[in-house]
Amino acid sequence: MRPPCPPSPERSAELRRRFAEEARSERPDLSLLCLLVGAEADGELDEVGMDAVQVELDGLAGQLPFRPGGPRAWAVALRDLLGERYGYRGSAADYQRLESSLLHHVVVRRRGLPILLSVLWMEVARRAGAPVYGVALPGHFVVGFGPAEDQVLADPFDGGRVLTGSDAQVLVAGATGAALEPSMLAPADPLDVVLRILNNIRAWAATRPERTDVALWAVELSLLLPSHPARLRFERAQLLVQRGEFVEGAAELEEYAELVGAVDEGAAERVREQARAARALLN
Repeated sequence: MRPPCPPSPERSAELRRRFAEEARSERPDLSLLCLLVGAEADGELDEVGMDAVQVELDGLAGQLPFRPGGPRAWAVALRDLLGERYGYRGSAADYQRLESSLLHHVVVRRRGLPILLSVLWMEVARRAGAPVYGVALPGHFVVGFGPAEDQVLADPFDGGRVLTGSDAQVLVAGATGAALEPSMLAPADPLDVVLRILNNIRAWAATRPERTDVALWAVELSLLLPSHPARLRFERAQLLVQRGEFVEGAAELEEYAELVGAVDEGAAERVREQARAARALLN
């Protein structure tokens, strides 16, 4: 099955304007940012479709018990509703699908990557008044409920299974081989969540040379975030060259070389050499 195709250039420009505006707002809306990513990926997702997802999230939140109790009670209530009643969870096969990183598809398919399922959990729980937030464990995203001293973790990828302390340690050790550090359990910033989603999309595209279009828009959305790795500019330049846009790619490489030159002139010269090689492809 071919992954979704992007929208028209005019629609894309409007989506990107809104994405940048929302990312720079005082309190960025995570669900809206995820839907704008989805609309950039899938030209069939229009405003009606985006609104329908928000309505679905509202409807799911309305099915949760009213103030079920403390953090564990909230985690159990979300597990019972989303994991058990509606069957939201993930599987190894989901890592092979672009749709697993797009919120509107995850809502419909009830399948997705850990971070997208966690976004679903968070957005439903937030609407119901739960003390919820994302927890960006290395290699595996989960959700947290309650303050640090009374924190309860749940794994939406596993149907919302409520985790013990040792469960979280096993997840981190499996991903990195390292021990669980308290800093890993801190609430994730919404913009960091969006950047991690876009990183996943870039990783998906990196193994599919024919989908440089997906890699490019994922990089370009990442660059619209207020804080992002400077190296993304280098990645964008390389993608432009791969796609035959040699002049723009070379110019981007030269700009990146000027940035790098302030700290590493040797690395900057290597980037300039790549720019010269890109321009030579025009001859």
